[in-house]
Amino acid sequence: GFLEDGILVRDISRTRRRYLGSWTFPWDVMAVLPTELLCLLPGVPRVPGVPAARANRCLRVPRLFEAFNRCETRTGWPNVFRMAKLMLYLLLGIHWHGCLYFALSAHLGLGVDPWVCPSSARPLRRYLHSFYFSTLVLTTVGDTPTPQREEELLFLTAGFLLAVLGFATITGSISTVIVNLSSASTAFYPDAGPVRRYLRAWGVGGRLAGRVVRWHQHLRAQRKLPAEWEVLQHLPRGLRAEVAASVHLEALRRVGLFRSWEHGVLRQLVLRLRPQVFGPGEFVCRRGDVGREMYFIREGRLAVVAEDGVTQLAVLGEGLYFGEISLINIKGNTAGNRRTANILSIGYSDLFCLGKEDLAEVLAEFPCARAAMEAKGRELLLRMGQLDTGAEAAALAAEAEARRRLQGLEVALEGLQTRAARLLAQLEASALRMALRVQRLEGRLR
Repeated sequence: GFLEDGILVRDISRTRRRYLGSWTFPWDVMAVLPTELLCLLPGVPRVPGVPAARANRCLRVPRLFEAFNRCETRTGWPNVFRMAKLMLYLLLGIHWHGCLYFALSAHLGLGVDPWVCPSSARPLRRYLHSFYFSTLVLTTVGDTPTPQREEELLFLTAGFLLAVLGFATITGSISTVIVNLSSASTAFYPDAGPVRRYLRAWGVGGRLAGRVVRWHQHLRAQRKLPAEWEVLQHLPRGLRAEVAASVHLEALRRVGLFRSWEHGVLRQLVLRLRPQVFGPGEFVCRRGDVGREMYFIREGRLAVVAEDGVTQLAVLGEGLYFGEISLINIKGNTAGNRRTANILSIGYSDLFCLGKEDLAEVLAEFPCARAAMEAKGRELLLRMGQLDTGAEAAALAAEAEARRRLQGLEVALEGLQTRAARLLAQLEASALRMALRVQRLEGRLR
């Protein structure tokens, strides 16, 4: 196939016409011509399989590299493919070097000295000896017989120099593969090394450093990706929503607040949620802190604890949410935007975090959800004794009075706009009459 407007075209007839009109067609034809048949012509040595007669096969090298590049970009295991390609290059280089070694040995005479290939009736024996000799040279082992002639010295020296270049290339390729593996891992999981070095530099370690290490180990063991939004940030918004929804939609549907919401709403909401993982004994929020986020429990259990940090008042499980009281402006809330409870993670807890600005956008678009969250928050505040009903009634009355005054101002503003429009029309009519009178007076004077 071929790409047209970025779409892969697989139509055979169109592909055929495009290929026959491209420059690669004559190139490929020259690469597959049976040039070895030239050996049958008079005057040509009748040696089957002459290498020079098949040199046109090397014209396929650009197509081979093109195939390698396409396979590397499409395979799900690019590093494995790079290693396999590197091993193929290595074996092919040893094979070619072994062929040159055997050609030189045949030119000097097989078995005339210990350095050249020994004379053997079995072609496999001669090939294996040549391959083994080239392996010793190209891997810089050097455990080869001492050369006796100038040709042998030059060939061995050139082989060692080529081996140094090849060894450096192979080392660089392997290091690139290792770096790619580590960079792929750090793209999803944070590195615990900088935090540990920071604690060690300030003389703080031991138990705290162990908690940091265990938190990172838990992320990798449970395949939890806190940096997934950085990975998806370059995708267009629609595709990013599809990818995020395919990963987190089922978890969102387990949250009681979202069960009645339609699929399209959840796809847009999932872009605003940020995953966070809390370790055992870690406080998600403390009473009295300023609330800037609310949380949805995806996995794990959290405890509502007393001021001593030990006594459990309640346990929150999967599908519940909390923290909305400090973000929603509930009338009569004596705590304001402060946290009203201490929330402690019992084990490792996987939560979704929704910021205050994002929550305001969601509630502005879905008033039913706002009403449901305010009702639940009011119930919790009544249970905790932090709802001043008198202040709530006064606030509601003040809000109703403000709404009434606003409506009155809107009516008055509309009246003023109407009067202003009438005055503007009268002014334009007066100006028109004045212009007509001026024209008549100018005509009489003339």
